[in-house]
Amino acid sequence: MRWPERQEGREAFDHETPAGFVAAVEAIYDAAPAPERWPAALQAIADSFGDVGAHMIYQRDDGTYGSICSPGLEAALRDYETGEWWRHDVRFSRSLECGAIARSDTISDRDIATPEERKRLPFYTQFLRSHGLGWFGGVGISPDPRVGVALAVQRAAERGPLSEAELETLGRLGRHVENALRLGIRLINAEASQHALADALTRLGVGVFLLAGDGRVLFSNPAGQALTGDGLLVSGGRLTARAEAPRDMLRARIADAAFGDTALLDAPRPVVVQDHQRDGFLAVHVIPVRRADRGAVEALLADVAAIAVAMSSQVNGPADPALVRDLLGLTLAEARLTALVGVGLAPREASQRLGITEETARTTLKRVFQKTGVTRQSELSALLARMAVR
Repeated sequence: MRWPERQEGREAFDHETPAGFVAAVEAIYDAAPAPERWPAALQAIADSFGDVGAHMIYQRDDGTYGSICSPGLEAALRDYETGEWWRHDVRFSRSLECGAIARSDTISDRDIATPEERKRLPFYTQFLRSHGLGWFGGVGISPDPRVGVALAVQRAAERGPLSEAELETLGRLGRHVENALRLGIRLINAEASQHALADALTRLGVGVFLLAGDGRVLFSNPAGQALTGDGLLVSGGRLTARAEAPRDMLRARIADAAFGDTALLDAPRPVVVQDHQRDGFLAVHVIPVRRADRGAVEALLADVAAIAVAMSSQVNGPADPALVRDLLGLTLAEARLTALVGVGLAPREASQRLGITEETARTTLKRVFQKTGVTRQSELSALLARMAVR
């Protein structure tokens, strides 16, 4: 239940230009090949809301966990750990209990505690108040099947809770963070550094194309060249697709990037291209490149309107819930369950893995069947196999 609050001060956010949002997205992708840039990226996210700071809490399936925060929250994070405030963190415990993070829903203090509880619980009255904090907004993301991440922004008490519009924007930013973390995880696992980024992307099979506004390929790495020739093509020097639907979608995404349409940043879903050679699909993300005056490097790349990143799913790896979500049009909660059921787990086993009831798992599975047009688990598994998301 979301407890009602006064909505003072919300109008300022709703009428802001998208400059802060675009700057945050740029900072997020800047951090993908350089983990040391994540604190600055988190600060850019917080700045886009005019808030104190932002942080990520992660937990791997091996039980290890940790957090990354923007500079504005470093003192609070030290106190949180050394003062053992994590023992009293009702935000974290109740977020897990209600399943919001696992479902990738946005969540705020209005979902966590009643106004009366926020006036008496020590976590609010002592810890948060001592650091000038009072409100938060969070969203769950899934950059890798083995890692769960919660992204949150922290707001000063006097500003009041995040509005629904702000939570929706946080959800969109969360998708960009998810994409950047997914690429960063692949790079780190390949022991790549930012100085060997092109080589690392090639070894990982990640295709990179620098595109002009008309789709002309200005540069492509060897992996990108290897991925073209079947469903994804370079025809007449332009990046395109063989099938009509993805061809039209790819052309539209590149044109949007060329004209600086920031709406492209709002929904970073890939263009899905069938790849018969690999008996699967390619996910092609089109990322706009701003042509702001940033010195010699930007001048050199002045013709570049977009970067297209093409990734084929890893057939032998575990199912990636985020990719399942994008390819099948599911929610993240539905995709998490689909990924497990698709590799042979029964609903009871899958529900235990996800921390939900068996009844919830079966209800969710029924929705997945309806959306995908299958009627049995074996058919769902075959569908995932054909799409090469395993």
